[in-house]
Amino acid sequence: MTIRLEQPKDWREVENLTREAFWNVYRPGCQEHFVLNQYRSNPAFIPELDFVMEEDGRIIGHVMFSKAKITLSDGTVFPSWTFGPISIHPDYKRKGYGIKLLQYALEKAREMGIGLLQMEGNIDFYKHAGFDLASKIRIHYHGEPTDAEVPYFLAQELIPGYWGNREGTYCPPAGYFVADAQPEAFAAYEAGFPPKEKHLKPGQLPQFCQNCGMPLTKDEDYGNNQAA
Repeated sequence: MTIRLEQPKDWREVENLTREAFWNVYRPGCQEHFVLNQYRSNPAFIPELDFVMEEDGRIIGHVMFSKAKITLSDGTVFPSWTFGPISIHPDYKRKGYGIKLLQYALEKAREMGIGLLQMEGNIDFYKHAGFDLASKIRIHYHGEPTDAEVPYFLAQELIPGYWGNREGTYCPPAGYFVADAQPEAFAAYEAGFPPKEKHLKPGQLPQFCQNCGMPLTKDEDYGNNQAA
């Protein structure tokens, strides 16, 4: 197993890997591969922390990092960072590859002077890489009450003392919402991949009809291979 920087020749393979890793996980289909595709030209993208993992000459994992910011309680902006998508090919999930890739990337981030990370994820996994609820260090999630303990919003101070005794609110960078902001571009991009069936599944993010706003609760409501 090796971990190295992503190269331009890897781009399509990594985007397909990301698509396979996230398909039907958080929504019917996925958007993460388009986020990655668009992020590489985003000024917030950090190419020095854009890693692929290989096993037997095959790319099986990928992670990218982004610049972010926290708005402090006094209105000033504090520099921070986030990461994701982090992808492991379905054939290699639950075998320890994801935590190895993340721990490697976090150490490289620390060496670069990155002091604080926030992200959205499952604490049962990310606690093994040092993450905890962001609310414990008074970082709040946008759109939520400041006294809320948001179970999926996590943080880690990579450099002790970097955050200090501050308090503020985090909003994910706009680049992560590019598929919603550019639906036609996303649809054209997605059309370049082999067709896959989209399904509504328990545990996904809530889905709503774009026309009437009604919640979608089963595949018949959603319409297979249609945008959510």
